[in-house]
Amino acid sequence: MSNLQKRIHAFVKLGEFLQFYSGKHIDLSENKILFDTFSKELSIKIDQSMLHNGWFTEENIDFALAHWGTLLSEKNIKNWLQNYSFEEKNSKKIAIIMAGNIPLVGLHDFICVLLTGHQVLVKQATSDKLILPVLASFLETVEPELSGKIYFTETILKDFDAVIATGSDNTARYFDYYFRKKPHIIRKNRNSVAILNGKETNEDLIGLGEDIFRYFGLGCRSVSKLFVPENYDFDVFFNAIYTYKDIIQHTKYANNYDYNKAVYLMSLFNLKDNGFLILKEDTAYASPIAVIFYEYYNSATALQDRLQAEEKNIQCIVSSENVANHISFGMSQKPSLGTYADGVDTVDFLLKI
Repeated sequence: MSNLQKRIHAFVKLGEFLQFYSGKHIDLSENKILFDTFSKELSIKIDQSMLHNGWFTEENIDFALAHWGTLLSEKNIKNWLQNYSFEEKNSKKIAIIMAGNIPLVGLHDFICVLLTGHQVLVKQATSDKLILPVLASFLETVEPELSGKIYFTETILKDFDAVIATGSDNTARYFDYYFRKKPHIIRKNRNSVAILNGKETNEDLIGLGEDIFRYFGLGCRSVSKLFVPENYDFDVFFNAIYTYKDIIQHTKYANNYDYNKAVYLMSLFNLKDNGFLILKEDTAYASPIAVIFYEYYNSATALQDRLQAEEKNIQCIVSSENVANHISFGMSQKPSLGTYADGVDTVDFLLKI
Protein backbone atom coordinates (compact mmCIF):
# COMPACT_ATOMS: atom_id res chain seq x y z
CA MET A 1 0.00 0.00 0.00
CA SER A 2 1.45 3.37 -1.03
CA ASN A 3 1.71 6.26 1.39
CA LEU A 4 -1.13 8.02 -0.43
CA GLN A 5 -3.31 4.93 -0.15
CA LYS A 6 -2.55 4.77 3.57
CA ARG A 7 -3.63 8.38 4.00
CA ILE A 8 -6.80 7.79 2.01
CA HIS A 9 -7.53 4.71 4.11
CA ALA A 10 -7.19 6.79 7.30
CA PHE A 11 -9.76 9.32 6.11
CA VAL A 12 -12.10 6.55 4.94
CA LYS A 13 -11.94 5.18 8.48
CA LEU A 14 -12.68 8.65 9.81
CA GLY A 15 -15.72 8.79 7.55
CA GLU A 16 -16.90 5.43 8.85
CA PHE A 17 -16.43 6.61 12.43
CA LEU A 18 -18.44 9.78 11.79
CA GLN A 19 -21.20 7.73 10.19
CA PHE A 20 -21.18 5.45 13.22
CA TYR A 21 -21.33 8.44 15.55
CA SER A 22 -24.21 9.87 13.53
CA GLY A 23 -26.22 6.70 14.03
CA LYS A 24 -25.83 5.16 10.61
CA HIS A 25 -25.62 1.37 10.61
CA ILE A 26 -22.23 0.21 9.32
CA ASP A 27 -20.21 -2.99 9.52
CA LEU A 28 -18.11 -2.49 12.64
CA SER A 29 -16.11 -5.74 12.47
CA GLU A 30 -12.90 -5.04 14.42
CA ASN A 31 -13.63 -1.31 14.86
CA LYS A 32 -16.26 -1.41 17.60
CA ILE A 33 -13.96 -0.83 20.57
CA LEU A 34 -12.10 1.94 18.71
CA PHE A 35 -15.31 3.64 17.59
CA ASP A 36 -16.91 3.35 21.02
CA THR A 37 -13.86 4.88 22.69
CA PHE A 38 -13.68 7.86 20.37
CA SER A 39 -17.47 8.32 20.42
CA LYS A 40 -17.33 8.90 24.17
CA GLU A 41 -14.47 11.37 23.79
CA LEU A 42 -16.22 13.18 20.93
CA SER A 43 -19.47 13.44 22.90
CA ILE A 44 -17.63 15.10 25.77
CA LYS A 45 -16.00 17.65 23.47
CA ILE A 46 -19.28 18.40 21.71
CA ASP A 47 -20.93 19.11 25.07
CA GLN A 48 -18.02 21.38 26.00
CA SER A 49 -18.22 23.12 22.62
CA MET A 50 -21.90 23.93 23.12
CA LEU A 51 -21.11 25.43 26.53
CA HIS A 52 -18.13 27.35 25.12
CA ASN A 53 -19.90 28.73 22.04
CA GLY A 54 -23.61 29.51 22.21
CA TRP A 55 -23.93 29.38 18.42
CA PHE A 56 -22.80 25.73 18.34
CA THR A 57 -25.96 23.73 18.88
CA GLU A 58 -26.04 19.96 19.01
CA GLU A 59 -28.15 19.88 15.85
CA ASN A 60 -25.67 21.93 13.84
CA ILE A 61 -22.63 20.04 15.12
CA ASP A 62 -24.32 16.73 14.33
CA PHE A 63 -25.21 18.02 10.86
CA ALA A 64 -21.57 18.90 10.15
CA LEU A 65 -20.29 15.56 11.44
CA ALA A 66 -22.87 13.58 9.46
CA HIS A 67 -22.05 15.46 6.27
CA TRP A 68 -18.34 14.75 6.66
CA GLY A 69 -19.15 11.13 7.37
CA THR A 70 -20.96 10.93 4.05
CA LEU A 71 -18.22 12.74 2.13
CA LEU A 72 -15.29 10.70 3.40
CA SER A 73 -15.98 7.48 1.54
CA GLU A 74 -13.32 5.72 -0.49
CA LYS A 75 -15.26 6.36 -3.67
CA ASN A 76 -15.70 10.08 -3.00
CA ILE A 77 -12.06 10.61 -2.04
CA LYS A 78 -10.67 8.73 -5.04
CA ASN A 79 -13.03 10.49 -7.46
CA TRP A 80 -11.90 13.80 -6.00
CA LEU A 81 -8.18 13.10 -6.25
CA GLN A 82 -8.07 11.23 -9.55
CA ASN A 83 -7.35 14.31 -11.65
CA TYR A 84 -4.28 15.29 -9.63
CA SER A 85 -0.74 14.01 -10.05
CA PHE A 86 0.71 12.86 -6.74
CA GLU A 87 4.46 12.44 -6.33
CA GLU A 88 6.06 11.45 -3.06
CA LYS A 89 8.44 14.26 -2.08
CA ASN A 90 9.72 16.01 0.99
CA SER A 91 6.91 16.99 3.30
CA LYS A 92 6.41 20.67 4.06
CA LYS A 93 4.78 22.16 7.16
CA ILE A 94 1.59 23.98 6.23
CA ALA A 95 0.05 26.39 8.71
CA ILE A 96 -3.73 26.73 8.74
CA ILE A 97 -5.42 29.65 10.47
CA MET A 98 -9.00 28.53 10.87
CA ALA A 99 -12.16 30.56 11.20
CA GLY A 100 -14.60 29.58 13.92
CA ASN A 101 -17.93 30.75 12.54
CA ILE A 102 -19.41 27.26 12.05
CA PRO A 103 -18.43 23.82 13.39
CA LEU A 104 -15.36 22.27 11.73
CA VAL A 105 -15.19 25.02 9.12
CA GLY A 106 -11.45 24.39 8.63
CA LEU A 107 -11.66 20.61 8.25
CA HIS A 108 -11.44 20.66 4.45
CA ASP A 109 -8.11 22.51 4.52
CA PHE A 110 -6.88 20.09 7.19
CA ILE A 111 -7.80 17.10 5.00
CA CYS A 112 -6.19 18.63 1.91
CA VAL A 113 -2.88 19.21 3.68
CA LEU A 114 -2.61 15.69 5.07
CA LEU A 115 -3.77 13.93 1.91
CA THR A 116 -1.12 15.75 -0.12
CA GLY A 117 1.55 14.37 2.22
CA HIS A 118 2.36 17.51 4.17
CA GLN A 119 2.50 18.22 7.88
CA VAL A 120 -0.17 20.49 9.29
CA LEU A 121 0.21 23.23 11.90
CA VAL A 122 -3.26 24.26 13.05
CA LYS A 123 -4.18 27.51 14.76
CA GLN A 124 -7.85 27.16 15.63
CA ALA A 125 -10.31 29.89 16.44
CA THR A 126 -11.10 30.05 20.13
CA SER A 127 -14.78 29.56 19.27
CA ASP A 128 -14.15 26.16 17.64
CA LYS A 129 -11.12 24.47 19.18
CA LEU A 130 -12.39 21.30 20.86
CA ILE A 131 -13.70 18.90 18.21
CA LEU A 132 -10.95 18.78 15.57
CA PRO A 133 -8.25 17.51 17.98
CA VAL A 134 -10.43 14.45 18.65
CA LEU A 135 -10.62 13.72 14.92
CA ALA A 136 -6.87 14.27 14.60
CA SER A 137 -6.21 11.80 17.40
CA PHE A 138 -8.45 9.27 15.67
CA LEU A 139 -6.47 9.63 12.43
CA GLU A 140 -3.17 9.15 14.25
CA THR A 141 -4.55 6.04 15.89
CA VAL A 142 -5.73 4.36 12.69
CA GLU A 143 -2.71 5.43 10.60
CA PRO A 144 0.66 5.62 12.42
CA GLU A 145 2.19 7.42 9.41
CA LEU A 146 0.19 10.51 10.42
CA SER A 147 1.66 10.54 13.93
CA GLY A 148 3.99 13.49 14.28
CA LYS A 149 2.47 15.26 11.27
CA ILE A 150 -0.35 17.06 13.09
CA TYR A 151 0.40 20.00 15.35
CA PHE A 152 -1.90 22.42 17.18
CA THR A 153 -0.80 25.77 18.52
CA GLU A 154 -2.39 28.70 20.34
CA THR A 155 0.66 30.93 20.05
CA ILE A 156 2.26 32.89 17.22
CA LEU A 157 2.88 30.73 14.16
CA LYS A 158 6.50 29.93 13.40
CA ASP A 159 8.59 27.36 11.52
CA PHE A 160 6.21 26.74 8.62
CA ASP A 161 6.62 26.67 4.85
CA ALA A 162 3.23 27.90 3.61
CA VAL A 163 -0.04 29.13 5.05
CA ILE A 164 -3.78 28.91 4.47
CA ALA A 165 -5.63 31.61 6.39
CA THR A 166 -9.30 32.46 6.60
CA GLY A 167 -10.70 35.58 8.20
CA SER A 168 -12.50 38.86 7.70
CA ASP A 169 -11.57 41.49 5.13
CA ASN A 170 -9.70 43.34 7.88
CA THR A 171 -7.69 40.34 9.05
CA ALA A 172 -7.01 39.38 5.42
CA ARG A 173 -5.11 42.65 4.95
CA TYR A 174 -2.97 41.75 7.95
CA PHE A 175 -2.48 38.21 6.67
CA ASP A 176 -1.48 39.47 3.22
CA TYR A 177 1.26 41.59 4.76
CA TYR A 178 2.41 39.19 7.46
CA PHE A 179 2.63 36.15 5.14
CA ARG A 180 3.76 37.98 2.01
CA LYS A 181 7.05 36.06 1.85
CA LYS A 182 5.44 32.62 2.13
CA PRO A 183 3.30 30.72 -0.37
CA HIS A 184 -0.24 31.38 0.82
CA ILE A 185 -3.97 31.23 0.33
CA ILE A 186 -5.70 34.15 2.05
CA ARG A 187 -9.49 34.11 2.18
CA LYS A 188 -11.70 37.13 2.82
CA ASN A 189 -15.38 37.70 3.52
CA ARG A 190 -17.77 36.21 1.00
CA ASN A 191 -21.53 35.74 1.01
CA SER A 192 -23.95 33.51 -0.83
CA VAL A 193 -27.02 34.51 -2.78
CA ALA A 194 -30.19 32.92 -4.15
CA ILE A 195 -31.96 33.77 -7.38
CA LEU A 196 -35.73 33.27 -7.45
CA ASN A 197 -37.87 33.40 -10.58
CA GLY A 198 -41.30 33.04 -8.96
CA LYS A 199 -41.80 29.50 -10.27
CA GLU A 200 -40.17 27.70 -7.34
CA THR A 201 -42.03 24.81 -5.73
CA ASN A 202 -42.78 24.72 -2.02
CA GLU A 203 -40.02 22.10 -1.69
CA ASP A 204 -37.57 24.45 -3.41
CA LEU A 205 -38.32 27.21 -0.93
CA ILE A 206 -38.12 24.87 2.06
CA GLY A 207 -34.68 23.91 0.74
CA LEU A 208 -33.82 27.59 0.50
CA GLY A 209 -34.76 27.88 4.17
CA GLU A 210 -32.06 25.31 4.91
CA ASP A 211 -29.59 27.43 2.97
CA ILE A 212 -30.60 30.47 5.02
CA PHE A 213 -31.03 29.11 8.54
CA ARG A 214 -28.44 26.32 8.82
CA TYR A 215 -25.73 27.50 11.25
CA PHE A 216 -27.97 30.56 11.90
CA GLY A 217 -26.67 32.11 8.68
CA LEU A 218 -23.12 32.41 10.01
CA GLY A 219 -21.39 30.51 7.20
CA CYS A 220 -19.98 31.97 4.01
CA ARG A 221 -22.20 29.47 2.17
CA SER A 222 -25.28 30.73 4.03
CA VAL A 223 -27.65 32.63 1.75
CA SER A 224 -27.75 36.25 2.89
CA LYS A 225 -29.27 37.88 -0.21
CA LEU A 226 -32.22 37.12 -2.49
CA PHE A 227 -32.65 38.33 -6.04
CA VAL A 228 -36.33 38.31 -6.98
CA PRO A 229 -38.32 39.34 -10.07
CA GLU A 230 -40.47 42.45 -9.90
CA ASN A 231 -43.84 41.91 -8.22
CA TYR A 232 -42.54 38.77 -6.51
CA ASP A 233 -45.04 37.31 -4.02
CA PHE A 234 -43.14 37.11 -0.74
CA ASP A 235 -46.10 35.40 0.95
CA VAL A 236 -45.20 32.23 -0.96
CA PHE A 237 -41.65 32.44 0.41
CA PHE A 238 -42.79 33.15 3.98
CA ASN A 239 -45.32 30.31 3.93
CA ALA A 240 -42.67 27.82 2.84
CA ILE A 241 -40.04 28.80 5.41
CA TYR A 242 -42.52 28.81 8.30
CA THR A 243 -41.24 25.32 9.09
CA TYR A 244 -38.10 27.01 10.49
CA LYS A 245 -40.06 29.15 12.95
CA ASP A 246 -38.50 27.50 16.01
CA ILE A 247 -35.17 29.16 15.27
CA ILE A 248 -36.46 32.18 17.17
CA GLN A 249 -36.36 30.05 20.34
CA HIS A 250 -32.57 30.21 20.23
CA THR A 251 -31.60 33.06 22.55
CA LYS A 252 -28.65 34.47 20.62
CA TYR A 253 -30.57 34.41 17.34
CA ALA A 254 -33.61 36.03 18.97
CA ASN A 255 -31.45 38.78 20.47
CA ASN A 256 -30.06 39.57 17.02
CA TYR A 257 -33.54 39.53 15.50
CA ASP A 258 -34.87 41.95 18.13
CA TYR A 259 -31.88 44.27 17.88
CA ASN A 260 -31.80 44.48 14.09
CA LYS A 261 -35.55 44.96 13.88
CA ALA A 262 -35.41 47.80 16.38
CA VAL A 263 -32.56 49.53 14.55
CA TYR A 264 -34.32 49.25 11.20
CA LEU A 265 -37.66 50.44 12.54
CA MET A 266 -36.06 53.46 14.20
CA SER A 267 -34.51 54.28 10.83
CA LEU A 268 -37.99 54.01 9.24
CA PHE A 269 -36.94 51.30 6.78
CA ASN A 270 -39.70 49.44 5.00
CA LEU A 271 -39.36 45.84 6.17
CA LYS A 272 -41.01 42.49 5.51
CA ASP A 273 -41.15 40.42 8.68
CA ASN A 274 -42.66 37.07 9.69
CA GLY A 275 -41.71 37.03 13.36
CA PHE A 276 -38.37 35.24 12.98
CA LEU A 277 -36.83 36.61 9.77
CA ILE A 278 -36.58 40.17 8.47
CA LEU A 279 -36.42 40.97 4.77
CA LYS A 280 -34.90 44.31 3.83
CA GLU A 281 -34.43 45.71 0.34
CA ASP A 282 -30.72 46.43 0.06
CA THR A 283 -28.00 46.31 -2.61
CA ALA A 284 -25.40 44.86 -0.20
CA TYR A 285 -24.57 41.15 0.03
CA ALA A 286 -23.72 40.75 3.72
CA SER A 287 -26.84 40.91 5.86
CA PRO A 288 -26.94 40.78 9.68
CA ILE A 289 -28.09 37.67 11.54
CA ALA A 290 -31.88 37.15 11.29
CA VAL A 291 -31.98 39.48 8.27
CA ILE A 292 -32.00 38.68 4.56
CA PHE A 293 -31.43 41.40 2.01
CA TYR A 294 -33.37 41.29 -1.25
CA GLU A 295 -33.16 43.07 -4.56
CA TYR A 296 -35.42 43.09 -7.61
CA TYR A 297 -34.14 42.29 -11.08
CA ASN A 298 -35.57 42.79 -14.57
CA SER A 299 -33.27 40.66 -16.70
CA ALA A 300 -31.87 37.25 -15.74
CA THR A 301 -29.04 37.75 -18.24
CA ALA A 302 -28.10 41.13 -16.82
CA LEU A 303 -28.16 39.67 -13.32
CA GLN A 304 -25.83 36.86 -14.36
CA ASP A 305 -23.44 39.40 -15.85
CA ARG A 306 -23.50 41.41 -12.65
CA LEU A 307 -22.87 38.41 -10.41
CA GLN A 308 -20.00 37.32 -12.61
CA ALA A 309 -18.47 40.78 -12.40
CA GLU A 310 -18.82 40.71 -8.60
CA GLU A 311 -17.78 37.08 -8.12
CA LYS A 312 -15.09 38.01 -5.59
CA ASN A 313 -17.89 38.88 -3.16
CA ILE A 314 -19.85 35.66 -3.70
CA GLN A 315 -19.21 32.18 -2.37
CA CYS A 316 -22.04 30.34 -4.08
CA ILE A 317 -25.26 30.97 -6.00
CA VAL A 318 -28.41 28.99 -5.25
CA SER A 319 -31.14 28.71 -7.86
CA SER A 320 -33.27 26.31 -9.89
CA GLU A 321 -31.50 27.31 -13.10
CA ASN A 322 -29.35 24.80 -14.97
CA VAL A 323 -26.25 26.97 -14.87
CA ALA A 324 -22.74 25.63 -14.33
CA ASN A 325 -21.88 27.64 -11.23
CA HIS A 326 -25.30 27.40 -9.57
CA ILE A 327 -26.30 24.87 -6.92
CA SER A 328 -29.72 23.50 -6.08
CA PHE A 329 -31.91 24.72 -3.25
CA GLY A 330 -31.05 23.10 0.07
CA MET A 331 -27.51 22.18 -0.97
CA SER A 332 -25.42 25.22 -0.05
CA GLN A 333 -24.27 23.65 3.23
CA LYS A 334 -23.40 20.33 1.61
CA PRO A 335 -20.34 21.09 -0.53
CA SER A 336 -18.47 18.23 -2.18
CA LEU A 337 -14.81 17.43 -1.53
CA GLY A 338 -13.95 19.15 -4.81
CA THR A 339 -15.70 22.38 -3.84
CA TYR A 340 -13.05 24.90 -2.81
CA ALA A 341 -13.66 28.03 -0.76
CA ASP A 342 -13.29 31.19 -2.86
CA GLY A 343 -12.77 28.99 -5.92
CA VAL A 344 -9.06 28.44 -5.09
CA ASP A 345 -7.93 24.83 -5.70
CA THR A 346 -6.29 23.98 -2.37
CA VAL A 347 -4.98 20.57 -3.46
CA ASP A 348 -3.32 22.03 -6.56
CA PHE A 349 -1.71 24.73 -4.40
CA LEU A 350 -0.36 22.15 -1.96
CA LEU A 351 0.95 19.80 -4.63
CA LYS A 352 2.97 22.60 -6.22
CA ILE A 353 4.72 23.82 -3.07
